Amino acid sequence: MSSNFFAMVNRMKLIDRWALMRNTSKENISEHSHSVAVIAHALALIGNKKFGKSYNAERACLLALYHDTTEVITGDMPTPVKYYNDDIKSVYKDIERVAGNRLLAMLPEEFQADYTPMFEKQQEDKELWILVKAADKISALIKCIEEHRMGNLEFEKALEAQEKKINEIELPEVKYFREHFLPAYYLTLDEHTK
Repeated sequence: MSSNFFAMVNRMKLIDRWALMRNTSKENISEHSHSVAVIAHALALIGNKKFGKSYNAERACLLALYHDTTEVITGDMPTPVKYYNDDIKSVYKDIERVAGNRLLAMLPEEFQADYTPMFEKQQEDKELWILVKAADKISALIKCIEEHRMGNLEFEKALEAQEKKINEIELPEVKYFREHFLPAYYLTLDEHTK
C-alpha cells in the first residue's frame, strides 16, 4: 500500500507566506520551516552552552522543520486573521489539529507514533516548542529585514512590529541571538565579506 505522507510534506514548497503583502521575493513554508529549524537549533545550542540548559537541539530542529506542515492542507492563514480574536484562534487551532491527524493517517500505522509529536505537542517537548515559537518570530523578522532592505516599504510597519516582538521575548537565548547574530541580517553581502 502506498503512503501519501511524504508527497504531501513535499508540497510545502507550494504554499506561499505573506500572501496579503507585496513581496520582492516569495517565501514558501518549506523555506520558512528550514529557516525556523536552523534558528531553533541555534537557540537550543545557545541555551546549552551559554545558559546551562539541557535542550535537545536536534529535537528542537526537527519540531521546527515540521511546525507548519499542516498548512499543506489548511493553506497559510495570514497572522492578522488567525489571531484576530480568541474565537478565530481557537477554531484555527482545531483546524490545525484535524489537518495534523489527517496527515498522520497518511502514514503506515507503524510510523504514526514517531511523527505524532510533530503534530500533537507533547508535554516533554514544552520547552522546545517555546524555542520553536521564538525561532518562528525571528524568521519572520528576518523576512521583514530582507524585504525592507530591498526597498519594499510594504514591510516597513511589519519590520517595526517584528522587531518589537523579538525585543519582548524574555528568553536569554533569544536575547543572545538578537545581540550576536541578528545584526548581520541588516548588512549587505559586501559588508559580510570585509
